[in-house]
Formats: sequence, C-alpha cells, structure tokens
Amino acid sequence: MPIDIDNVDNVGTINEIVNTLFGEGAQATDIVILLTILTLLPSILMMLTGFTRIIIVLSFVRQALGMQQTPPNQVLIGLALFLTFFVMQPIFARVYEDAYVPFTEGYMTQDEFLEAAMDPMRDFMLSQVFETDLNFFINLSGEEFDDIYDVPNSILIPAFITSEIKHAMFLGFFIYLPFIVIDMIVASTLMALGMMMLPPAMISLPFKVLLFVMIDGWQLIIGTMLDTFVQVT
Repeated sequence: MPIDIDNVDNVGTINEIVNTLFGEGAQATDIVILLTILTLLPSILMMLTGFTRIIIVLSFVRQALGMQQTPPNQVLIGLALFLTFFVMQPIFARVYEDAYVPFTEGYMTQDEFLEAAMDPMRDFMLSQVFETDLNFFINLSGEEFDDIYDVPNSILIPAFITSEIKHAMFLGFFIYLPFIVIDMIVASTLMALGMMMLPPAMISLPFKVLLFVMIDGWQLIIGTMLDTFVQVT
C-alpha cells in the first residue's frame, strides 16, 4: 500500500526513524544523506565483499565457452549474489551480533555502530588484499602506518577491489587454457580437412559444452573459486 504523506501517523513514523538515526532536530540535509546512502548501499556492499571476484570469474567461464548470452546476465548476477552470501555469511553474522543487535538495543551510538560494523568487513578485506596492492595505495597516499590495521578505509577499499580483480584474472587465465586447447585442436582438424572456410568456433562450441558438463565444470570452478577466499571467523 502506498504511503499517504498526508497521514499524520506516517509522518510521525518517518520523523521517528530520522530522529533515531540522526538524533533530535535532524535537518533536511541529514535526510538527503540518508537517502543517498540507501541508494548507494548495494553497490558499496558489493565492492566490500567477494562479489567482484565471483562475477568476473563467472563471466570468464561464459566467454571461454564461447557463449555470449548463455547463461544470461540475470542468472550470472543471481548466482554471484548467492555465492557472495555463502562466502560472507560468517562476516555478516559478526556484523549482526557485534553491531546491529547492540545498536537496536540502545547500547551503541550511530558512530559506534558504523565502526563496529566495519571491523568484520575490514578483517575480511585485510585477509584477501594483496600486500603489493596495499603498499601501492599507501605509497600513493604519502602516509606511513606502523600497523596494517591502522590503514584507513580510503586506502584499504581500493586496494581490496584491485586485489579482487587480480584474483579473478588469475582464475580466468586457468579457466581459458583447456578451452583454448579445444579450439586449437578443432581449428587444426578443419585445416587438415581443407575446410578452412568453416568457422572453428561453430564446431568447437558443442564439444566445449559437452566437456564442461561431463566434468561437472560448474562444481569445479565454483569450488576452486571459493577455496581462494581466506576464511575469517
């Protein structure tokens, strides 16, 4: 049912939510900030989790098979989201227990809630980030840190994202290798038979799909990919 903005109860409820998040006397700018954060929240969460690595690897699988639209983007994104929840479940559980529950029970302020919620996420990112990427962004910032845990989010997050892309590229390279071998064998066979005008990709595609299904390719790739995540509890 759509919210009736003329309804006093609804307006009171909205005011209570805003006052809870920002305190009494919240200004219009606070509401704009809240709406902006809610709009960007899905993208932010994707960048702070293993979603980037997973979706890139799944895209590599589709391209290596030679099927541009199968599985469709909606299926790949849905699978990537559920695999992300699978990987991040211990982290989300820590955020819920250490930050969300105390905040809703009134034991934390908003700033304390945000800091407590980021701690498990930071532990996860620090466990996955390459040291070279982290040092690269630290050098770009011109700052020095005695402890890796003192690195601010403005440095850790871009280092984590580039590390996730690098992880995915490594996996994508090994995914491509067996399919390239099949393409080479098919191309050489067609050339030996004198059928040079026949596109090799058209002939190799069913063989690649058949091989992928016979060896349970999805299980192998998903299992290998999930094993690359360092578990943090």
